[in-house]
Amino acid sequence: MAFNVQRIHPLDLQPRKAVGVSIPFSNRSVFNLTYTTQEALKSNLINFCLTDKNERFLNPDFGAGIRALLFENAVQDKVEEIDIILRSGIATWFPDVIILDLQVAITPDSNTVTVYIKYTVSQTNIQDQVVINFQQ
Repeated sequence: MAFNVQRIHPLDLQPRKAVGVSIPFSNRSVFNLTYTTQEALKSNLINFCLTDKNERFLNPDFGAGIRALLFENAVQDKVEEIDIILRSGIATWFPDVIILDLQVAITPDSNTVTVYIKYTVSQTNIQDQVVINFQQ
């Protein structure tokens, strides 16, 4: 009888130790701490999607650069371009993340781009989703 062994990240074994900070920064003390790798990974994916190229000091290649595309005409080609950018960027910066579903919806009337990413992390039981709205 075969079974799938799931690994637990070592950081998750110490429940009272913070792993990172979550986004958005909206707490009274500015930073909301994350205590599991699932929460930290979700915040890191949001941070990646909201960061433009050359924005991060000493790491100019980090970021998806989606906001720069909002000032161009919203056509179906942009959906495919954003899809390719996100898939290649996540594969580069988050190699353990497996994208299960990625949807990009453009609303030209309000200059809004909505990105939905459903993902899992290889060899763990982490499965989550992220929805990000970009507005001009």
